[in-house]
Amino acid sequence: MAADRLSMAMPDPTGGAPDPALSRDHVRQVVGRSGTSFAMGMRILPRPRREAMFAVYAFCREVDDVADDPGEAEVKLAQLDAWRAEIDRLYAGTPRRPTTVALAEALARYDLPKAEFLEILDGMETDARGSLCGPDMTALRRYCRQVAGAVGMLSIRVFGDATAAAPRFALALGEALQLTNILRDVDEDAADGRLYLPDELLTANGIDSRVPEEVAAHPARAGVAADLAALARQRYAEADAALVQADRRAQRPALLMMGIYERILDGLEARGWSARGPLRLGKPAKIRAAFLQGLWRPAWRPST
Repeated sequence: MAADRLSMAMPDPTGGAPDPALSRDHVRQVVGRSGTSFAMGMRILPRPRREAMFAVYAFCREVDDVADDPGEAEVKLAQLDAWRAEIDRLYAGTPRRPTTVALAEALARYDLPKAEFLEILDGMETDARGSLCGPDMTALRRYCRQVAGAVGMLSIRVFGDATAAAPRFALALGEALQLTNILRDVDEDAADGRLYLPDELLTANGIDSRVPEEVAAHPARAGVAADLAALARQRYAEADAALVQADRRAQRPALLMMGIYERILDGLEARGWSARGPLRLGKPAKIRAAFLQGLWRPAWRPST
């Protein structure tokens, strides 16, 4: 399966660019295989914006697969370097991979910043190296900026929100979503030898170990999770505050995702932070959360 994903993302062996129509099909297939709630939020976009977001997602999925798949760090880093070279080719007008050919259309329409793609690759390199294991809070928030905030900064261009508040909304929401992911996936990450819970909160809650599986099984993990959830709630509230001055209509796809992830955070909190294993929402619950907590959210909810 991993080999299939990587082969689909490789350049055309003849050195030419893949056909644009086939490239668009490719990124749609990547989204379709993902099984995430991403497609739900993007379906409400007009087709050109939706296809641009599919291309952004496909890029993120494919470089994340490089970082997550089994293998030596040196091999993963070489593959990520190849993606860096491909981003250079994209901005030079000569992309060679299906995903970057699809991204070329998005770049032409929405002026996507190159720096944000490089931020994402920086975050993937961090994962490939395995260098985050009980990171300090500064390193954790930097990682969130790379892997989630950068996606938000690309998304606001595609969504068409040109307000001054849009970057504040994107960065606050990106961090909130990533912290929610971290809280949901503590056990799954630990099984892969990863620990994203921050050093300061581990120490404050009396956890001395930085061995991922030991931390995941520690009774004081609940206190760490509760503290990190409070930061996530703060960032959701900051996103809400920025939304007042942003283009709410343009941000509807982001609001759908926001509703789903806030519901995940609510569910994690409701079942208790000592519970083991991830929490997954079924499709009906996602739809309810997206609309009730997302599109129909109040224009402003003060932080509690």
